[in-house]
Amino acid sequence: MMKIMLYILLMMSTILTMSSDNWLGIWMGFEMNLVLFIPIIHKSKSASSSESCMMYFLVQSLGSILMLISVLNSPLVMVSPIVISYLMSTVLMTSMMIKLGIPPFHLWFPELLNKMTWQKGLILMTWQKLAPLTVLSYMIHKMEFLPMIVMTSVMVGAISGLNQTSIRKILGFSSINHMGWMIACMKLNNQLWLNYLMLYSIILTMLVYMLSLTSTFFINQLMMANHNNTTKFLMLSLFLSIGGLPPFIGFLPKWMVIKTMIIINSYTTLFVMILSSLITLFYYLRIISSTLIINSMMMKWANKSLINKNMIMMFILLNLSLPLTAIISF
Repeated sequence: MMKIMLYILLMMSTILTMSSDNWLGIWMGFEMNLVLFIPIIHKSKSASSSESCMMYFLVQSLGSILMLISVLNSPLVMVSPIVISYLMSTVLMTSMMIKLGIPPFHLWFPELLNKMTWQKGLILMTWQKLAPLTVLSYMIHKMEFLPMIVMTSVMVGAISGLNQTSIRKILGFSSINHMGWMIACMKLNNQLWLNYLMLYSIILTMLVYMLSLTSTFFINQLMMANHNNTTKFLMLSLFLSIGGLPPFIGFLPKWMVIKTMIIINSYTTLFVMILSSLITLFYYLRIISSTLIINSMMMKWANKSLINKNMIMMFILLNLSLPLTAIISF
């Protein structure tokens, strides 16, 4: 009952932030979210759990303090999120970047993710992004350095994941890369980032479900696992989908962002974004190649699939549904 109550209140705190019409309500929503997420992280009484709680508390508190300073220093800001000066918008933007883990304030995010279980990491990578991105979308027209933020985010997310062996860290850096794509499309179409986040969350939920069920945390565990061919194909399609390769569904949000960037003639930023996607695809292929090519080292009597075959087929069909969604969108 306590866990159910915590998750319901966590959802309500995010909804409060998204629906508030003044900055004080938004700040209250962030504080509620912080207080409620820490007990969710701190399930087991271990050193890594305590470290992750303290790390998350300090980072989010710093973001909230910066936000509160910017709000209290300008009497106009208290009225509405639309009325905001240039200096205040810069401080607010910095506070949201700290909360989201956008470079150069990104180092806490993969480290925290590496200390968490898959389920909690999924909440951190999906639901916890919703409120700060909403606030960031309020001030997107005041962000003068938007192309630089986007390019830094996508390149840091792509390059930093190359030398990692932990799948949680790789997905953390991938999340930073996807944040750049979400922010890039805010300026022209303020609802597109929400569609992107929704599709990204669906694909990530499927991938985390698979990795959680097989208790996989490192690349070498995938190599040693004795999965059948259908499960291997599902893993391949999920990793390539989250990397944004057609014909998988993960390419659809990136396709929408590419169209948006072409409309606003932002070709340089778009080139860097596409280049970073190729790098992320490279390290996803590195994860998957060991599973597909190398034979399993487990005994044959252990060849029992933990995953329901109907669930596998549903995931595969969902991942290959891009052509259908393309036809519907046209």
